[in-house]
Amino acid sequence: MNGKIFNIIVLISVCLLVAGCGPKNNKLSPSLVNNPNTANGSGDTTSLPVITFNTTSHDFGELQQGETVMYAFRFKNEGKSDLLISSATSGCKCTSAKIPQNVIKPGEEGRIEVSFDPTGVVGFQNKVVKVVTNAQPNIVNLYVRANVKTGTL
Repeated sequence: MNGKIFNIIVLISVCLLVAGCGPKNNKLSPSLVNNPNTANGSGDTTSLPVITFNTTSHDFGELQQGETVMYAFRFKNEGKSDLLISSATSGCKCTSAKIPQNVIKPGEEGRIEVSFDPTGVVGFQNKVVKVVTNAQPNIVNLYVRANVKTGTL
């Protein structure tokens, strides 16, 4: 009986391994990520992309609860290689971000659209969106603020 159970477990494990190794449909090549830092922190960073934002914070002012707003953070790749934005996330369900799905070439500009939906929150809100890129440093924080009121403004 133990031999049959072992064989079943091995068979299931092999099936899961094979299923997990299927073809991926990535639009961007992983070879675009070129981060030369080593464990000791030294490395040539002059050839990396450089993401520069016009501003990293936006104040929506006073909002009515449930009034969804959006702000486009504009940036430029001032580096010497392609910029790849892999994610933009927030720790709050009320804040979301839309990132470019394409590579940003050196000298090109782009934008990250941050939406804020204050449904269910009241008072002063300060939210952070963490943007992860292949630049160095690879994380940039974007900030949105609002004072959420109940009723009509």
